[in-house]
Amino acid sequence: MKRDKSPVLPGAGATDYARYMRTDVLLGLQRHPDEVIHRDELLFQVVHQSSELWLKLAAAEVAEATARVDAGELAAAEALLARSTLAVRLVTDQLEMFRHLSPADFQAMQPALGNGSGAESPGWRKVQTASRKLGRSFADQLANRGIAAAALDPADPTDPACRLAEAMIEWDERVAHWRFRHYQVALRIGGHAPAGTPGSPATMLARLVEHRFFPELWQARLDAGGDDPGAAPL
Repeated sequence: MKRDKSPVLPGAGATDYARYMRTDVLLGLQRHPDEVIHRDELLFQVVHQSSELWLKLAAAEVAEATARVDAGELAAAEALLARSTLAVRLVTDQLEMFRHLSPADFQAMQPALGNGSGAESPGWRKVQTASRKLGRSFADQLANRGIAAAALDPADPTDPACRLAEAMIEWDERVAHWRFRHYQVALRIGGHAPAGTPGSPATMLARLVEHRFFPELWQARLDAGGDDPGAAPL
């Protein structure tokens, strides 16, 4: 007997896949061909819109990880943070698409962007907020246990606090790597003057490259190695 594949979910769309994924809405979020001034606007929007989705997921996982830390479930928080870290890795990998966007093409399409800037990304702002809350919750957990960040042993796989601290370092490093790649892209295709040039957007991006969400965890590692951290929170 042939299976009936008629949609049963409510909403617009010819199939349940389209209705659940809301593909009609999703695929209509890019500028219409009649609106674009340069064909690479589609590339530019797809990279940034998909990045916003991954950042939304990353921030949600960090927020849930924070809730688990507050509940004393450090192993569960570690697993959730690993998912966030992978999401940001995928965001970073997407930047490779901009290798196919020349500076001349970007300049040609720039009027369509208005005064828009990546600093206005709602996904990035949620990631910042969620990460700061995670840092505070973890610090509270350590304080409640009478443990100093400097006492955490990164080589101890049996201590959930140490494992979570390592996951937080990995998350911090992955976000920093994404920001660095973004900075490189801005220099490569954005026509921005190098960092340090007055008024250049690259100056702000360069500052963000050095930012760390959890400076006390980095400091603990660097103290053990006798180096200067060279990074301060914003």
